[in-house]
Amino acid sequence: MVANGNRAQNESVPSSCLGGSESSLEANVGPGLLALSNNDAALLDAYSEAVTGAAERVSPSVVKIDVGDRARSGTTGSGFVFTPDGFLLTNSHVVQPRGLLRATLPDGHRVEATLVGDDPATDLAVLRVSAPDLAPAVMGDSRSVKVGHLAIAIGNPFGFHCTVTAGVVSALGRSLRSVTGRLMDDIIQTDAALNPGNSGGPLVNSRGEVIGVNTATILPAQGICFAISVNTAKFVAGRLIRDGRIRRAYLGVGGQTVPLPRKVVRFHDLKSDRGVLVLSVEAGGASERAGLREGDVIVALGNEPVGGVDDLQRLLTEARVGAETSLRALRGADLVVIEVVPQETPSKSPR
Repeated sequence: MVANGNRAQNESVPSSCLGGSESSLEANVGPGLLALSNNDAALLDAYSEAVTGAAERVSPSVVKIDVGDRARSGTTGSGFVFTPDGFLLTNSHVVQPRGLLRATLPDGHRVEATLVGDDPATDLAVLRVSAPDLAPAVMGDSRSVKVGHLAIAIGNPFGFHCTVTAGVVSALGRSLRSVTGRLMDDIIQTDAALNPGNSGGPLVNSRGEVIGVNTATILPAQGICFAISVNTAKFVAGRLIRDGRIRRAYLGVGGQTVPLPRKVVRFHDLKSDRGVLVLSVEAGGASERAGLREGDVIVALGNEPVGGVDDLQRLLTEARVGAETSLRALRGADLVVIEVVPQETPSKSPR
């Protein structure tokens, strides 16, 4: 009776639960399954170490940003230190409700922050704080990012400081519409979970290098989150520190994207079958002075085709401010060339 009981007990409890040796495990699960199990464990350990290492390197740079006065609560978001002398990157929409700006540092200290500049067209802003021993994050290169790379988001969702989520880069080169109506290009899509309060925090790779600035999610979808590429962020941050704003060219027109008749496209050998119909021309603006009229259809600026409003916005760069530029437009069936000198975009103007 005792022998039968012992045998039944040994058969019903796996040797792994009894702390058996590897040879006894091989006897139970087979050498192939054991090797697979060991490989999976090693991969999981490597993944965990990558996430842990990246989080440890970047978390000392991440701050919580509060906007509003002390009498009433305002908005909160995330940001991160990117220079040793206290410059912070965050989203423009985080700081848009103007008010007192405060940053909670990783050690828990709260300090006042000043707005250096913000650019709603790219949803980026630069703040500055004065505090000792700041740890700047390492800025990476978004050109090296590939679909499938590990992506780690760090921020303060719902005020939970330095929350870490991980996923992969889902897609590259996405476009998002900013609050100004301008199209933001070179957006990184990831499935690293973002929630309210994550905005402005860093998206980093397995080496702890910043590859993007977390900015948006699509609700009610799950796992569709977006970050502004770090190369865009570096360019915008540099201009904001230098000038306090981003200078863009401005034509002083209102327009909409329209299709072009195929016979007109063929006759004038146009590079696009769409253009920008001019709906209004600002009095005294660059376009009125150049002779552009309502009803004209812009098809090119400089040597670049204009296939719609988004193309026109992309081409109106800082380099065109004050520089004479050839603008081609359809006036009826005729193609006219107009020399225009774009002005600098006025504040709060979408184009």
